Amino acid sequence: MIIAIDGPAAAGKGTLSRRIAEEYGFHHLDTGLTYRATAKALLDAGLPLDDEMIAEKMARDVELAGLDRDILSAHAIGEAASRIAVMPLVRQALVEAQRAFSMRTPGTVLDGRDIGTVVCPDAPVKLYVTASAEVRARRRFDEIVGNGVAADFLEILADITRRDERDMGRADSPLRPAADAHLLDTSEMSIEAAFLAAKTIIDAALK
Repeated sequence: MIIAIDGPAAAGKGTLSRRIAEEYGFHHLDTGLTYRATAKALLDAGLPLDDEMIAEKMARDVELAGLDRDILSAHAIGEAASRIAVMPLVRQALVEAQRAFSMRTPGTVLDGRDIGTVVCPDAPVKLYVTASAEVRARRRFDEIVGNGVAADFLEILADITRRDERDMGRADSPLRPAADAHLLDTSEMSIEAAFLAAKTIIDAALK
């Protein structure tokens, strides 16, 4: 069983994906972290971020079992990841690794931007989790402030809008819902409500 979950930044797909994986005893992979891990490897080695051949080699060496969300969530790593994520050879290398991960038993939950459309187009369950840009920016703002760090709401909103444009506008694997994906708009939904809606869809597929 493969559950593919896509959607824009801060829509809640990561939290939802982890909850689903825990509920069903499935393996979980945040595919965005694979790009961040590749970027971190380049930064740590002092290598350029604009050399596609070097970036591809780093991508093929990424160990999916050792992805540390706390370390990889650093802003500088995210910025570097966005630069290498547009490279076709890097995407190809990481998509191959993600597909291999998706075959683990008894099942997997993969979340990202192109799971249902590119990585696992034959997944039995596809969810597209979204929310308005303002709601997503408010969630990100509240999360940062909740951790005791100062934040600028308008700056966060502008950053999310830029990421949406970049993700949806790129030529290779743009962010979009698969034709057969179930849409979950979490703008006015709690994580619990979103989880229960997803569970209904998954349980029907498991039957």
